[in-house]
Amino acid sequence: MTQLSLPTAFIEAQKSILPAEEWPLFETAVTKSEAVTSIRLNPGKPVPSEVLPTEGARTVPWCPEGRYLAERPSFTLDPLLHAGAYYVQEASSMFVSHVVRSLVHEPVTALDLCASPGGKTTALLASLPEGSFTVSNEIDRRRARILAENVTKWGAPDVIVTANAPADFTPLTSAFGLILADAPCSGEGMFRKDPDAIREWSPRKVDECVNTQKKILRDIWPCLRPGGILIYSTCTYNTREDEEMLAFICDELGAEAIEVPTDASWHIHPPLTGNLPCYRFMPHCTEGEGLFMCAVRKAGDSGEHASARPSRNKGTWKPTAAQRALLDAAFTLPKGYETIVTGEAQFSAFPPAFLPLYESISAAKLYTLLTGVELASVKGRDLIPAHALALTTLPVGCKEYASFEVDSETALLFLRREAVVLPDAPMGYVRLTRQGLGLGWVKNLGRRSNNLYPSEWRIRFK
Repeated sequence: MTQLSLPTAFIEAQKSILPAEEWPLFETAVTKSEAVTSIRLNPGKPVPSEVLPTEGARTVPWCPEGRYLAERPSFTLDPLLHAGAYYVQEASSMFVSHVVRSLVHEPVTALDLCASPGGKTTALLASLPEGSFTVSNEIDRRRARILAENVTKWGAPDVIVTANAPADFTPLTSAFGLILADAPCSGEGMFRKDPDAIREWSPRKVDECVNTQKKILRDIWPCLRPGGILIYSTCTYNTREDEEMLAFICDELGAEAIEVPTDASWHIHPPLTGNLPCYRFMPHCTEGEGLFMCAVRKAGDSGEHASARPSRNKGTWKPTAAQRALLDAAFTLPKGYETIVTGEAQFSAFPPAFLPLYESISAAKLYTLLTGVELASVKGRDLIPAHALALTTLPVGCKEYASFEVDSETALLFLRREAVVLPDAPMGYVRLTRQGLGLGWVKNLGRRSNNLYPSEWRIRFK
């Protein structure tokens, strides 16, 4: 590893807040040690451990599904990554799973506000109590498409993906019992992992991030219901974006900081200033990159719920009688889900208990990329299966479509969106699987098949 050179202003700032005996350890960890590689397994898509890239792996202490890997494999060439069997995530960031499991014990409507590329959203989907629902948002539409891809691959059904500014959520007053704000930050915690973060850092960037973080928190605070929980996090070290931002949330927004149970063996660093409970992952203490996380509770009775804003388009989500007959003939949905219209001739499985939320999102004119589990689109009397249907963990009965297990070589051809020949597969639309997990669809014509893998997702190198 090439030794990194840290900005002088950063060094001075860190020396002023770290205990003197810690600075040499911290500097060595950031500039001379290697970043670790870790993945988080998808509990909704279990596969035999011997087919995962986990030989010699160790469990991440604060996340039972997390694994430290002995070496970094070629993830892109592993079909199981694309099937959503696991997510490549930095170990410190997995702490959100522990925070959620420690503090949230009843079903909740959650908002992951700054969600791309999807690590913390997929952690929420795996950690929230059954019966919860998640809105995953990313303001940048290009990054939001990556978020939607990763959420689709993860396969959890109870989610909507949006691409909006925090202020756009204002009409959804008190709609969420949990909000995760992994705020845009100066990125100091990524110095070891990403040298570009060093080149992009400056004291001015810290100033800009502080202002942005305060605006985000002010904008989104009305959307948290009384008694609800806000989890705030950054991947930076300075106290202005961390402990001082926690104090801002408590002092200006009237929140109460919440203590999260931890184990001393995790070596989480205590606050660098103040006495409010917060959790610092520092590379000279914990095995992972830099992370700050805290949780606060909004004042008030958790039973104080504002009803969802009624939609002026209420009922437009319902399929016509003819469409419903066609869909019912093709799909059997599990209890607690029904088919809704989510676009022109597009249909998704969605839990009706959260239709008021869906209608509120529609009424607020939020830009939506993904709603529930897309099932199919209708063309005349034909149903074209949606890619999400091949990847979902929702047990949808597909009466018209077959599945076909492929070997690794065929799976990679499919993921490159190249031609695949499947002489032994059924004719028509076929869901290809690897280790029993869905990869996507082909239309098998016998001597050849049409590869329906999304072109923007395809593997672009061999």
